[in-house]
Amino acid sequence: MTHKKPTILAIFLILVVVAMGGVTVLKGGLYIGKHEGDTLHLMQIVFRMADGQTPHYDFMTPIGALAFWPIAMLVKAGAGIGMAVIWSQVIVAASFLPIVLWVCWSRLSPWVGALFGLIIMVLLLALVHGEAQRSVSVSMHYNRLAWAAAFVAIVTAMIAPDRGRNGVVDGLVIGVMVCIMAMIKVTYFISFAVPIVVALMLTKQTRALTVAVVTGLVVVGVISLMNGVGYWAAYAGDLLAVAGSEVRAAPGEPLTAIMGAPAYLGGSMAVIAGVIFLRQTGVQTGGLVLLLLVPGFFYVTFQNFGNDPQWLLLVAVLLLALKGQAAEVVNKWGWNLRDALGVVAAVCLALTAPSFFNLAYSPFRHMNVDVTKYAPILPRGGVHTDLQSADLRVNRVDARIAMDGQLALLPEYEDRDPSPMLLDETIPTCSVELGLPRVMDAMVRDIEDAGLAEGKSLFAADIFSSHWLFGDLEPMDQGAPWYYGGAPGLKDADYVLVPLCPVAQDVQAQIFEILNGLVEVGKMELTEVRRTELYILYEKTDLI
Repeated sequence: MTHKKPTILAIFLILVVVAMGGVTVLKGGLYIGKHEGDTLHLMQIVFRMADGQTPHYDFMTPIGALAFWPIAMLVKAGAGIGMAVIWSQVIVAASFLPIVLWVCWSRLSPWVGALFGLIIMVLLLALVHGEAQRSVSVSMHYNRLAWAAAFVAIVTAMIAPDRGRNGVVDGLVIGVMVCIMAMIKVTYFISFAVPIVVALMLTKQTRALTVAVVTGLVVVGVISLMNGVGYWAAYAGDLLAVAGSEVRAAPGEPLTAIMGAPAYLGGSMAVIAGVIFLRQTGVQTGGLVLLLLVPGFFYVTFQNFGNDPQWLLLVAVLLLALKGQAAEVVNKWGWNLRDALGVVAAVCLALTAPSFFNLAYSPFRHMNVDVTKYAPILPRGGVHTDLQSADLRVNRVDARIAMDGQLALLPEYEDRDPSPMLLDETIPTCSVELGLPRVMDAMVRDIEDAGLAEGKSLFAADIFSSHWLFGDLEPMDQGAPWYYGGAPGLKDADYVLVPLCPVAQDVQAQIFEILNGLVEVGKMELTEVRRTELYILYEKTDLI
């Protein structure tokens, strides 16, 4: 790029940040349209971190601390959690801006650099995780941040600089981005660390590789000094627990479907075509590294809810950037393979266009929502009532119940899973589908009115134990904001809460097996202290 073109690119990306971030900030709050359970999960972690607790030590989560740390620090400073989420995204995008500008200036042509910079800023500033569903959601915000870090690291490693070569700066960029991946979601680190190292070696960026490794070791050392060496064992323990979980090991389609199902086959074929064309046009290193990235692309997509193949954006950028290195080769069918790289890049962009445009204009949709149709997720949340969801989703309560076997004209379905049973009591088949915040709030208010809440903690026989957010209850030490298996936090809990219509009854059945087993062997005693139409509350006594 000439001196003038980096300036134009900087102005363009600053305008993107101002436009996307500005319209979000000016709204004055965060108004979501779905995923209230995921939002409660985020709230739990943020509030606990803002209170000085450490993930993996004080509570269980497979998500790294960096995913929530910027939000938690703003909440600790007094911000409402809605604005804390918004401002954290703007701050992170501003922090990425000079890094992206460096990568674009040192490696990419003006137009490819503009595309790459736009993609990174959109990922960081969007208000939905992806896909083509238009509702605003704070769920899985960390996946977008991890993708952005992965994109920056991979482009920096895979494309050698053609101007301003500086191995120290490149190494710092890659080292920091890889650490961000590791401290947000280890899946990204596992999937992309080896291809990044191979790319640096094959492109002869040895100084950058050395600096990246040193940067990573320094970050590990600082975190170890702050939290102790045991932090890494605790983090690994949470990851292994989730990996072996029957509840949430993978939140979507099977891995084979991610590679070959109708919705994904086009992308799989496009990236393989890109690898072949790169190799055939003499871009041997680019083709090899892209091939090494493919398993990671599939695996990360498999691990992410929604299974959105956002890696297609990166493939398009890589093919367009490497096209300049490609030789003019015409195959036996008369195809110009150098031009074919541009065609494959266009195919990748077309395949991911619905998701990308959903990300890109989500802040503008958010700006136009009618706030009179929204209600706080935490009705007694004080400053934190700036995080709201559609009133229909907060206050209207819908549930799914079984009708076969309950009505005379409908005999019971033979293969239906049996209703869960705790202490010889069967819980009717039922699951909450809408209105989770209102259900939790009603339970907590009732427990408070009965004089049972203050200073007490409860273990909920459900996928969420978010009830303490709604009133005077305390969070469980070693609890899990999202249930992945076992009985995390049960030892610290004063009560066991049994929702009579849980969010996930299959999860409730697994928990009942654990509770029944502990009672049967004489390790625990459960004494009913309150029963309503919504829940049964048991006082827990540890006998051993």
